[in-house]
Amino acid sequence: MSVKKEVLLDYTKEELQSMIAPSFRAKQIWQWVYHKYVDNFKDMKNLPKEMQESLSNRYIINPLEIILTQKSIDGSIKYLFRLHDGHSIEAVLLLMKEKEYHEDGSIKHHERYTVCLSSQVGCKVGCAFCLTAKGGFVRDLSVAEIVAQLFMIKKENNIDANRRVNIVYMGMGEPLDNLQNVAKAINIFSDPDGFAISANRQTISTSGLSTKIEKLGKLDLGVNLAISLHAVDDALREKLMPINKAYNINSIMEAVKKFPINSRKRVMFEYLMIKDINDDLGAAKKLVKLLSGIKSKVNLIYFNPYEETDFQRPEPSSMIAFQEYLVAKGVLCTIRESKGLDISAACGQLREQNI
Repeated sequence: MSVKKEVLLDYTKEELQSMIAPSFRAKQIWQWVYHKYVDNFKDMKNLPKEMQESLSNRYIINPLEIILTQKSIDGSIKYLFRLHDGHSIEAVLLLMKEKEYHEDGSIKHHERYTVCLSSQVGCKVGCAFCLTAKGGFVRDLSVAEIVAQLFMIKKENNIDANRRVNIVYMGMGEPLDNLQNVAKAINIFSDPDGFAISANRQTISTSGLSTKIEKLGKLDLGVNLAISLHAVDDALREKLMPINKAYNINSIMEAVKKFPINSRKRVMFEYLMIKDINDDLGAAKKLVKLLSGIKSKVNLIYFNPYEETDFQRPEPSSMIAFQEYLVAKGVLCTIRESKGLDISAACGQLREQNI
């Protein structure tokens, strides 16, 4: 009977140092993995042969396999990963800013990327507009399964180890329902000897689990917080997001007010605009009142239609009018330009098509 191997990406550098002797070898392994994206111990040339074999017998490094990629004309790339148990998850690389050059051909600015990572297979929240919810909840992702998404995306795109990316936990799943593993992944990503992506470049996007927002706040990880709000009154929000029955808007706002946020940052509120559902100026007026006293930024998001949904994409004029009203009332507000409209852009769409 074969012994199940441990997964190296599950562990922090300090944990590896306590598990591997001599401990300095752990740092060498860490650098091979996080600086050179090596996922085979036999390629770690400064390790003794016996150690390479011993580690290979005990650990696997990367638990994911790429099943499918889709690349958009805007540079976004969507990945479908297979897990060890045959389930699949998605992650997305978003090109936020292209590389810029000086007149002499030297690089002025490198590309800027944001990576959307999944935290669960499926989701418990059950939002009416979300395709991920259609497949139900299967299980939480392990630490390694979260970390490996970024590991593979950086490796596949040859993104240098010293190139910082922004991370958003807003792929498949509710990150606060898997808080322990997400919190450990945040610490692994921010390790200065690894990817060195500081916590203030990482954002947890939640559907508003108020008690868990408080728990996240007490961990004081230094991450940014984004609330998927999508409605300004409980009646509509319960229709769109049934979880609102357990965590109503008032409880979310109270939790947000207590959340420790960097003095230079704001709490982000994601507002998915759906035609004739929540895109009128009456909703904008209520939103201004709701955010009073909170240092906030509102991201207005176009609903991305998919098959078998009755919801429709709003008119650009509605988006602009909504934004202009908020800005006029002193609320920082942007319209998030949709990425990947020519590919399976809606979260869960690529997985749904390939189950």
